Amino acid sequence: MKVSGAWIEDPESQQLCAVLQAGGHQALFVGGCVRDALLGMTVRDVDIATDARPDRVTELAEAAGLRVVPTGAAHGTVTVISGHTHHEVTTFRRDVATDGRRAVVAFADDVVTDAARRDFTMNALYARPDGSVIDPLGGGLADLAARRVRFVGTPAERIAEDYLRILRFFRFQAWFGDPERGIDPDGLAACAALQDGLERLSRERVGAEMRRLLAAPDPAMALAAMEGSGILGRILPGATATAVAVLVHLERSEGVGLRWMRRLAALGGDWDGRAALRLSNSETRALERLRAGIAECTSAEESGYRHGIAAGTDMLLVRAALTGTALPDAWQDALARGAAAEFPLRASDLMPALKGPRVGAALRAAERRWIDSGFRLSREDLLA
Repeated sequence: MKVSGAWIEDPESQQLCAVLQAGGHQALFVGGCVRDALLGMTVRDVDIATDARPDRVTELAEAAGLRVVPTGAAHGTVTVISGHTHHEVTTFRRDVATDGRRAVVAFADDVVTDAARRDFTMNALYARPDGSVIDPLGGGLADLAARRVRFVGTPAERIAEDYLRILRFFRFQAWFGDPERGIDPDGLAACAALQDGLERLSRERVGAEMRRLLAAPDPAMALAAMEGSGILGRILPGATATAVAVLVHLERSEGVGLRWMRRLAALGGDWDGRAALRLSNSETRALERLRAGIAECTSAEESGYRHGIAAGTDMLLVRAALTGTALPDAWQDALARGAAAEFPLRASDLMPALKGPRVGAALRAAERRWIDSGFRLSREDLLA
């Protein structure tokens, strides 16, 4: 079996492989680029594994006129920049010790040892520069073809090396798993049993994984498995995956692009985005506005008027998913109509007949009547 595509045929990537091979070393594409190419997906990051030590990679690359950045040399990784392409080049490794977050590694000389320390079998696939695929442990190609997310070796051992792999398991299930096949029971059982280890992770790492999971085309099954195992509630107290399946259906049937923040709001629960997931200040404010708008706005027109088309769309879809109610007829037109509407009154229109707090109260009452009229009342109507 071979992989192909512009990413592997890129002259800059081929040059780097040739430099390593000319120095007497292996150069193998590894991980996501091989997996995604085999699945027919777009390849974004190109990683290379080699038996050359980081200082040797640096020596050979610089001699060839390539720029090297020691991004993680102590752990075996350097970034080699060839033209406009950045390559993460990592020496074959094995784990010596780990605390569940960071591993102490030793360099290895063979690809089988390197593959054995990877998280999932579909990530333990390599490709030579000519595109021929290597499955060092066996089973990786079969698992990928079956869309089966399975830990390398014993799930509990892989998780204990890095507890973030619990969340990665669900994220990979959302992106690459076969919904009809279901989730790997051994992997799910190990994640549930070892979920206390999530407390060792920074909220930034948890938040990053949840963003990626929620951005999958359909994360509903993975989130349901997280909820059933108790992991979703541990991360986001009170959250439930039920509404996300409905939301995904609405997104597709209404032709609305997915947004991870919308799906996050659909999980419900009593948690703070900044504390639980380390959302940025702007993300936290957006989530709070979304949650408030779901309850406050009574119509598509009002949602568009008060929050605009993008936020209004989120509010209407999440409300429908959470309550199980249908979206209003022609809701997108109504939303656009509300977003374009401009309230015709100003405070100065009510003065000097009204003063002080009475001005604000009258404006609010007039605005309510104007919204309820479908934005039809004119300035003269409202003043009358």
